[in-house]
Amino acid sequence: MEHRGDTSGGNELGDFLRARRAALDPRRAGLPDDGRLRRVPGLRREELAHLAHVSIDYVVRLEQGRTRRVSRSVLDALADALRLAPDERAYLFEVADVAPAAPARPPAGQAVDPQLLQVLDGMRDVPALVLGRRQDVLAWNAAATALLTDFAAVPPDERNLIRMTFLDEAYRALYTDWPRAARDCVAVLRMEAGRHPDDPALAALVGELTARDPDFRTWWDTHRVRGPRQLTKTYHHPVVGRLTLDVQQLSVATAPDQLLVAYTARPDSPSYEALRFLLQWSGRAGDRAAQGGPRR
Repeated sequence: MEHRGDTSGGNELGDFLRARRAALDPRRAGLPDDGRLRRVPGLRREELAHLAHVSIDYVVRLEQGRTRRVSRSVLDALADALRLAPDERAYLFEVADVAPAAPARPPAGQAVDPQLLQVLDGMRDVPALVLGRRQDVLAWNAAATALLTDFAAVPPDERNLIRMTFLDEAYRALYTDWPRAARDCVAVLRMEAGRHPDDPALAALVGELTARDPDFRTWWDTHRVRGPRQLTKTYHHPVVGRLTLDVQQLSVATAPDQLLVAYTARPDSPSYEALRFLLQWSGRAGDRAAQGGPRR
């Protein structure tokens, strides 16, 4: 089976509708068992057409890419029929042609404002990152280095959380449940592809991961999507062992494509004590390295 990294030249809307239709249990959609043998999982095309109050031919043309312009009311009906989650519904509207296309513009730069860097550096007891498009790591503080990795040692064109999750063995080993974390990464990247279908760097990232990781290929084809949200992640850190942390993802008003991501432990929990020890340990280790290294 041929896989492509290109996120802009395919039938993203039709592929997404087929994937979500195949994933929906007819009973969850409120359909009775008609006794007919189902040759494929999920809803039949005629069932989706019935639930969305459109013709079967229209569903066929959408799925085959022969119709791309869709009214908002029809998209809402399809989303309701497919029981789409909020992130999935938003993605459906992203990939559908619901308005005249704006002229293609090159992506803006991803520079981090100095004021945000100052906030990041001031969060001494909280590991924190600034992420850009595609989950590129744009900035980080010393606490994030202690928790996750020395991002400064990662080549800039490889400094991407999704790429590292799949292709960096040390970073991958931090996750106690790597498959779950990796599937979530794919869903985030798929959402990005819907928002920025003409981003060449995103297409290159998808192409590289598709070529190098069979799990990524499988999960990419499911068309699962996910936007920013509050998360809880559990890591196995080589210094302090198990850490369960809340991950806050905060939008940056002055840079809509950027997120400030902070990792916190619940007070009085074992993870809180472990994180505090880790940050103290890393500070002492940094002091020893500075004392032993060349002075400027």
